[in-house]
Amino acid sequence: MHVNAHIVVRGAAEAAEFYARAFGAEERRRIPVPDGRLMSIELRLGDSTVMVADEFPEMDVLSPLSLGGSATVLQLQTDDVDALWERALAAGATVLHPLADAFWGERHGQVTDPYGHRWGLAQHVRDVPDAEVVAAAAAMFSA
Repeated sequence: MHVNAHIVVRGAAEAAEFYARAFGAEERRRIPVPDGRLMSIELRLGDSTVMVADEFPEMDVLSPLSLGGSATVLQLQTDDVDALWERALAAGATVLHPLADAFWGERHGQVTDPYGHRWGLAQHVRDVPDAEVVAAAAAMFSA
């Protein structure tokens, strides 16, 4: 079993182009509906699938831009996060949390795409014992 993301955006066709520029996504197929909107565009990012759909307000299918934000972060793990970070910013993503070495052993940062979705970009850089991660998280949240 695995989980695939299905995200809703304003302008699925343009978003698919953005994800290709920003993250190297490859389009596999799309399903249009008669009014021109897209029910889905299947994108491949590495070994993962992300489905992108236009908004369908009449069915309560809304994007983060209509909802006023997103509670979800899509995480991309890569072997070269610095290059992916620069690629995403050059494509038009905005920095939410700067790219930095994190206490849990990743080089990690977070961007927001022009469609309101948050993306964590990460690279494993070192193994950290669970007790050390838990202690660092406790210290961070007790300050």
